[in-house]
Amino acid sequence: MSAGKLPVMERPPFHLAFPVDDLEAARGFYAGLLGCAVGREAERWIDFDFFGHQITAHVVPASSGSGNEVDGDRVPVPHFGAILDWERWHELAERLQGADVVFEIGPRVRFQGEVGEQATMFFRDPSGNPIELKSFRDPARIFARET
Repeated sequence: MSAGKLPVMERPPFHLAFPVDDLEAARGFYAGLLGCAVGREAERWIDFDFFGHQITAHVVPASSGSGNEVDGDRVPVPHFGAILDWERWHELAERLQGADVVFEIGPRVRFQGEVGEQATMFFRDPSGNPIELKSFRDPARIFARET
């Protein structure tokens, strides 16, 4: 099936990364007020389970150039994307590479051997909007935290 014709229950979880100026205020709002579970987090970002979708609050000061360091990469913020199954992500990565897409961050596996291990790639649409497509080898780990 094509991406635009997936039945509702087969749609992949959405991913949105957005800038915040106060990570603790974001935690209080999303986790405290809205009741979103907190997933992985670092000093400058937090993943939230936003009703089954993954949203990530990044502290992005004005001087940062609208990006944040994540596992050694400069990740553009804001960005949006989807979480695909492992096979579909790899098929799409090959197709994009074959089409000579210019990657912001090329297809790779980040956080190898850790709870948050994921395949990721960043590229821009024709208007310059950054898109991240990611995949977890184990979809049950999308919101998993280190114990």
